[in-house]
Amino acid sequence: MSVEKLRFAIFGNAFQAHKSASIPKILSFLYEKEAEIYIDREFYDFLTVEQHLHVKATKVFDGNDFDADFVISMGGDGTFLKAASHVGDKCIPIVGVNMGRLGFLADVRPDEIEQCLTSLYDGCYSVEEREVLQVSSTGTPFDGCCCALNDIAILKRDNASMISIRTTINGEYLTTFQADGLIVSTPTGSTAYSLSNGGPIIVPGTKVFVLTAVAPHSLNARPIVVPDNSEIELTVESRSHNFLIAIDGRSEKCNEGTVLTLRKAPYAVRIVKSKARGYFHTLRGKMMWGADMRS
Repeated sequence: MSVEKLRFAIFGNAFQAHKSASIPKILSFLYEKEAEIYIDREFYDFLTVEQHLHVKATKVFDGNDFDADFVISMGGDGTFLKAASHVGDKCIPIVGVNMGRLGFLADVRPDEIEQCLTSLYDGCYSVEEREVLQVSSTGTPFDGCCCALNDIAILKRDNASMISIRTTINGEYLTTFQADGLIVSTPTGSTAYSLSNGGPIIVPGTKVFVLTAVAPHSLNARPIVVPDNSEIELTVESRSHNFLIAIDGRSEKCNEGTVLTLRKAPYAVRIVKSKARGYFHTLRGKMMWGADMRS
């Protein structure tokens, strides 16, 4: 019986060697299945030049110049976010192989790789769709992707004084945050930067965004949850006359007076999930809920 030929695009962590340790296992499995293998150039160069691996790739691609049936991200959640930014609106399901600590996005363990890949060929897998946040601005457009799976953060630069962020929701004035910054997060990103600044955990699939101030000047500044069909407009004032915008961690400088508009993107990121491991299972493990820390 012939096996369906599938196409896989592979992204990986090109900075830590141990996070590519399972790539030979993945490649061996895909070679046996006669799959078409596309590899991100940065990761390919890392594997072949620095790790001295012999990699038989159907194609080595740059940026988003690829098409595939599945994307494999090898690393942690940071690598997953990079892969998601390159997938963009292609709607290709992403498999996150976690090569570090437990991840919310990359949750396939190295010892589960072959089982996971087999399930893809057998059609025994589920896909979750995650909302994406996009930003547009007056003036100079952003370099690269303007969409975030996790969050978009407005931040002061270096040692500058705190910034003022005038915020409106659907044209109605909310407040002006006096803070080191403001995070606008999707439910997926609620367990990332927003959580570390006191934001709530939002279960994926909940149709909301959350705004969380970074080190606010006033203790009255609390996180606020808004519907995901909201249009959020931000105008920043700064003594240094500029500020940073970080889109899933990729930061750019913006000039004071730039008006930023944030809204739900017209597409979702599709994530291949294990049927045996749900969100709350991952949440308990990551947050160590119920763990006895006394020993």
